[in-house]
Amino acid sequence: MDAPDPLDLIAIDALLTDEERQIRGLAREWVADRILPEVDDWFEHGEFPARELAKELGQLGFLGMQLPDIGGLGAVAYGLVELELEAGDSGLRSFVSVTSALAMFAIHTFGSEEQKAEWLPRLQSGEAIGCFGLSEPDSGSDPGSMRTFAKRDGDDWILSGTKMWITNGSCSDVAIVWANTDDGIRGFVVPCDAPGFSAPDIHKKMSLRASVTSELVMDEVRLPAGAMLPEVRGLRGPLTCLNEARFGIIWGVMGAARSCFASALEYAKTRVQFDRPIGSFQLTQKKLTDMALELSKGTLLAHHLGRMKEQGRLEAQHVSVGKLNNTRVALEIARTARGIHGANGITLEYPIMRHMTNLESVITYEGTEEVHTLVIGETLTGLRAFT
Repeated sequence: MDAPDPLDLIAIDALLTDEERQIRGLAREWVADRILPEVDDWFEHGEFPARELAKELGQLGFLGMQLPDIGGLGAVAYGLVELELEAGDSGLRSFVSVTSALAMFAIHTFGSEEQKAEWLPRLQSGEAIGCFGLSEPDSGSDPGSMRTFAKRDGDDWILSGTKMWITNGSCSDVAIVWANTDDGIRGFVVPCDAPGFSAPDIHKKMSLRASVTSELVMDEVRLPAGAMLPEVRGLRGPLTCLNEARFGIIWGVMGAARSCFASALEYAKTRVQFDRPIGSFQLTQKKLTDMALELSKGTLLAHHLGRMKEQGRLEAQHVSVGKLNNTRVALEIARTARGIHGANGITLEYPIMRHMTNLESVITYEGTEEVHTLVIGETLTGLRAFT
């Protein structure tokens, strides 16, 4: 009998197809060769080579890989790639999630044939980068109170407003922007070189430093009638897109957790105190055991939800269960790993603090802990607690 894999304690790997393992292996190898040697410097200096990486990710087939007629790969294969990317860094997974599950998904699901023909091939190849403008300075968890507005001017639209905390903002070629209109909330495909559009970066971040985070400012941006996404009206549009992106987070954070656990396990076996490795102490073994259990359960949950998605059975409350549970346990694994590393855990010599600060953002964006808790609470009780 083969020795158990400490990073796959309950043999989840056996549930995967050969194709899924192959795709995962491709992503893992690329992250090891391309991302891990450089990501600590990117994080320290607040840099992210978006253009270079977009083209490489496009060549690998990772952009839009989950979309029918584009990548056409299953939800589990997509999730495995997201996991491997976030084992590199949350900023990398966010970059791919926003392009694939927000920008491309919105155009693919709700766009016109002209919008699809113009943007999807360019986004898939990495020639173009996309972003998604929903959150505003005064309306994060309450998108229905957005102030961005689009008004008719003949056959055109005039778009004005500000979006906040936008991943890929300043490096994007196209933005999916949601705005109030006299006909309710509508989505618009906005070229980022349109007059009146700007995307100033947000600086002094202590999290997601290897990621581009921006505002989107629309100062009477004139758009043709064909810029509006024709196939959706109301909050159903952006919330459907967010559910697609949250699915990737469910998988991705398990990559960050695995990276922290792997580092802690190796450190515990080699760090000597009181003339013995700290991994031989009962308290350290308890910490490692708890981490391994949560990593296993979270990854198994992601796999189960992936199979549900492939079968067309995944609902919004299922996504909330996954996002809430897995971000919580990933952050706890990172914090425990930091403790095992002691003072060394705060340096970029190890991946712990980088993952831990990133996860502080991931647990907040695309639905805070509180929001997903109340979604599940309403599912359990039938009583709405948001208002």
